[in-house]
Amino acid sequence: MIIAIASGKGGTGKTTVAAALVKVWDRPVQAVDLDVEEPNLALYLKPELTGREISMMEIPLADQDKCTACGACSEICQFKAISVLGEYILTFPEMCHGCGGCLAVCPEGALSPDTRELGEVLWGWAGEIDFLMGRLRVGEAMSPPLMRAAKKRLDSSRDVIIDAPPGVSCPAVNAVKDTDVIVLVTEPTPFGFYDLKLAREAFTPIGAPMGVVINRTGIGDKGVYDYCHATGLPILLEIPYDRQVAEAYSRGEVIVDALPEYQNMFLELSSRIRDLADRRMKEARYA
Repeated sequence: MIIAIASGKGGTGKTTVAAALVKVWDRPVQAVDLDVEEPNLALYLKPELTGREISMMEIPLADQDKCTACGACSEICQFKAISVLGEYILTFPEMCHGCGGCLAVCPEGALSPDTRELGEVLWGWAGEIDFLMGRLRVGEAMSPPLMRAAKKRLDSSRDVIIDAPPGVSCPAVNAVKDTDVIVLVTEPTPFGFYDLKLAREAFTPIGAPMGVVINRTGIGDKGVYDYCHATGLPILLEIPYDRQVAEAYSRGEVIVDALPEYQNMFLELSSRIRDLADRRMKEARYA
């Protein structure tokens, strides 16, 4: 089973929930940080890293002597990563998505494959927790290919809990697709309500069941609750607005370690997540 912990916005407590859930999970589990632009799950789980792999992406390398300036490469590129100006071919590696289309259509063989570094994939262990993360190179903007490289190392023999990037753009969608359950972490404020709506709309086409964790309850208003009730989004857990939680977070501690009274709360969350996954499997079986 693969579970994604996502949110429509940053700062809602997504990593707090992911780290606590991993800690109370009572089956073999792999913790995966796919927030590759700002990975921070390792700050809480404190894994011993045992492996590292540099992730590269294919980009085109132009040979001006062979190019006849036919323009086929620039016509197929939807991302404007290659252009022909007069008799010269120009490439913009930082805009390339690595699809290889330009290499395939060049009739003169004027383009050959080159590579650029995206970042790194790291793995290790935090006790019995299998840990995996991606870390984007500083200055690199293309995070989905690095996330896909990290996903190739998912352990199918374990349950997987993914700490996804915030937002609803390509990186977030790449992180939550192919998952069995999506947990949306939000807060009961107008900002939380607005971004929860965006997240539900963006992730609904994926088809995975979704549930909501409301963090910092006791502040804000009832907008998030009303929206969940109106749309049928189940509220899986409410975490109270508690100064002790913020203090534990600031010290880099997992909430269920620092505050044992929260353990039962997250055990109940793990049970409700499994119920969502089981319900989906039964529906698929009788569809």
